[in-house]
Amino acid sequence: MKKMELNMTHARIACAVVLALALPAGLQACSKPAKEVTRQEPRAVRVTRIELRPMNAPLATSGLLVPREEAAVTSELAGYRVARVLADQGAWVRKGQPLVLLDDTLLRSQIATQQVAAERADAQAARVADLDGKGVLSQEDIDSRRFDARSARASLNDLKVRQSRMVLRAPVGGLVLERTVRPGDLSGAAQTPMFRIATGGQIEVAAEVPETALGRIRPGQPVAVTLPDGAQVTGRVRLVSPEVDQQTKLGVARVSLPSARNLRPGGFARALFTDLDRPAMVAPDKAVNYDADGAYVMVVDGANKVRRLPVRTGARSQGYVELVQGPAAGARVLLTGATLVLEGDAVRPIETAAPVKARP
Repeated sequence: MKKMELNMTHARIACAVVLALALPAGLQACSKPAKEVTRQEPRAVRVTRIELRPMNAPLATSGLLVPREEAAVTSELAGYRVARVLADQGAWVRKGQPLVLLDDTLLRSQIATQQVAAERADAQAARVADLDGKGVLSQEDIDSRRFDARSARASLNDLKVRQSRMVLRAPVGGLVLERTVRPGDLSGAAQTPMFRIATGGQIEVAAEVPETALGRIRPGQPVAVTLPDGAQVTGRVRLVSPEVDQQTKLGVARVSLPSARNLRPGGFARALFTDLDRPAMVAPDKAVNYDADGAYVMVVDGANKVRRLPVRTGARSQGYVELVQGPAAGARVLLTGATLVLEGDAVRPIETAAPVKARP
């Protein structure tokens, strides 16, 4: 019995020794490095190129409503009192319509006096009509009577011309913009016109345009105009200013408007020029990204590595955005997936056309 117990004890000791020897080997086996992971291939990304192409960039501007042409009504005569005023501000007048009547009482008296003087001078000139060279009167006296007759007649004609100017008429038909004359005023006393008339009632927008855009505006272009009361009308460019203000660097585009009663010169209007194609460096909208630092694109260089490049954007049109500052034409930029790569990552670019096309 004791011998059996001794054998079992020896067996237990042998198992413990075996386990003690096997454990380090097992731990050593577990501590062996794992098989190296296969290196990943560069990520495939879609890229497109920066292009220089015509871009339709609408231009919003503003300006005052002004008459296309103005006519002034003034008197050629000085010192005659205004008897009546026949039109008022805001009235529509026709060409030749009487506007002001001057008091011609004194003038009619002068005409009557001069008429008598002219008749007397004509009679004296008639008496010497056949006396040339006959010695009855000296040639000097004969010439003097004839000269007096012509002078008296000229003075009479001058007074009659003045009488015809006693009625001041509208030089053109149109809308009376301003009236400064009153009954009792003296003609010629003021330097300002008695009336200002918008020829034909035609009103325009004097739209102020930056000098950089003047070259893209041409006569005949349609313009969407918003009037002070909110009404919208379509005008057309009539002319473009040949000069630019030295201080503001703005030029003026005159936009003709259809005739309407709610057009009042001096009002403020907004004009939208929509047909303004110009060459611009552009990228698709999807290629431009934004974060706290501003706008940027992810450029793929010649080694197919990605780098971030800040840009300054401009106008937008037809799915494209203008790059006022950024990469040059032909540069490759990520079209999508900018958030999936980091600066310096190698990529496998797949060049593709932009998803939209700008207007040709």
